[in-house]
Amino acid sequence: MTAQIDQKECTACGSCVSCCPFEAITISTSDNKAKVDTGTCQDCGACVDGCPVSAIAL
Repeated sequence: MTAQIDQKECTACGSCVSCCPFEAITISTSDNKAKVDTGTCQDCGACVDGCPVSAIAL
């Protein structure tokens, strides 16, 4: 199971991008929301802890 981002709650602040040790999260330029690369995500939970608006769950 990989990280799931609630797109309605995501503010595209970039905190999850900064704290992901696997570089599995990017901010999409098309809709300005965070996206998880499911092939790269290792389910470590760093993004869950790093999200200031609690928009990410494993």
